[in-house]
Amino acid sequence: MKTIKLVSLLFLFALASCSSVRVNADYDKKASFDSYKTFAYLKSGVDKAEISDLDKKRILYAIDEVMQTKGFSKSENPDVLVSIFTKESERVDVYNNSGFGWGYGWGGPFWGMGYSSVSTTPEGVLFIDIIDAKTKELVWQGQGAGYLTTNPEKKDARIKEFVSKILEQYPPKIQ
Repeated sequence: MKTIKLVSLLFLFALASCSSVRVNADYDKKASFDSYKTFAYLKSGVDKAEISDLDKKRILYAIDEVMQTKGFSKSENPDVLVSIFTKESERVDVYNNSGFGWGYGWGGPFWGMGYSSVSTTPEGVLFIDIIDAKTKELVWQGQGAGYLTTNPEKKDARIKEFVSKILEQYPPKIQ
């Protein structure tokens, strides 16, 4: 029985590690996204992000890379400012086994129903804000949510995945 529980638990962790980033975006329908060609970071926004400086650098490097592949360039006089915000929480998953069995306890024989197991996974949300540099108004916000890793070897790839998935939706395809 312990072997089945262990295999089930390992399968669930493997499944969770394959899960992708869930993304969502919202934007100002009146913003002129076609006119935005340059960007810079809103230092005050980046400084407020409650993550390590190393993770901030990872996020900013990933944003640089994605924005440049989209044809944007960094500028001292940018069209848009980019800011980030992060949240972290514990995702709690409860798994119930609906199997049946019998056993013997203090009150005599009984029929039992399965077992439950609980697992927690650190989950993070990254918000990327695009602000019109002239009006100082938010024109686009993307967010990505998914599992986090503490493994330094995997952090770069995971953060790049978060940023890439979020910025796939920028600029919005206005119809």
